[in-house]
Amino acid sequence: MAARMPQRRGIALRTPSVATSPVSLMLMMPSADLDSYAKKMRQLVDQGMDLEVDARFIDMLAPRNSRILDIGCGIGSAVSALRRSGHQAYGIDPTRAVLDVAADIFDRGWYRRLPVEELSDERLCHEGLPDRYEVILMSGNVPAFLSNEALQEAFRSVCGFLVDGGLFVVGTTVEARGGPKTQDAAAGFAGLPLLNRFSDWHLGAFDKDSGWSVSVYAKPGALNTGTGPDGIFILKR
Repeated sequence: MAARMPQRRGIALRTPSVATSPVSLMLMMPSADLDSYAKKMRQLVDQGMDLEVDARFIDMLAPRNSRILDIGCGIGSAVSALRRSGHQAYGIDPTRAVLDVAADIFDRGWYRRLPVEELSDERLCHEGLPDRYEVILMSGNVPAFLSNEALQEAFRSVCGFLVDGGLFVVGTTVEARGGPKTQDAAAGFAGLPLLNRFSDWHLGAFDKDSGWSVSVYAKPGALNTGTGPDGIFILKR
């Protein structure tokens, strides 16, 4: 296990449309908007909408029974899908409205109300969560709500929580603040090389016209894939 990291200082957050200096608290949408968003997401689940495509992507990358953290988990669909696949998945989100939906639909014990700015070894321990992960997911435009400095700090924190060879997967809009170029700068700051980048969760090729990006960063080292052939059967000569 990697050496434990010191307590992180707060990560400054700001809304995407504001160009002022970062503040130390999450600037949330009005509660009515959050309630409307949570209601919409609940309706999509009730309608059978596929909200688990990011979980299938992660499941393909992760060793069996991986520890997985979903940062900005929303209503928790990815966490639930990863749990069904046998992983130790947890989700954190700063928004009570969406977490209430997650608790109604899934298992309340899988989720915590926790902003990315407050991530630290001590806080994870206090919340009863693992302090190391094989994979960490940040999807749904979470980086767009972070200043450049905050995103750097988030990447550095994530690097500390990953085991050697662990993966950090980020899905976000290309043109929004916190897009691929900013992510790559933050990853360089944190020491997380980019392994690959796709235009969607189905391994689509990423190019200059792509509107969405799925970026896979890796902590240096070898990820332990456990026992078994992992789908590889090499024929002997």
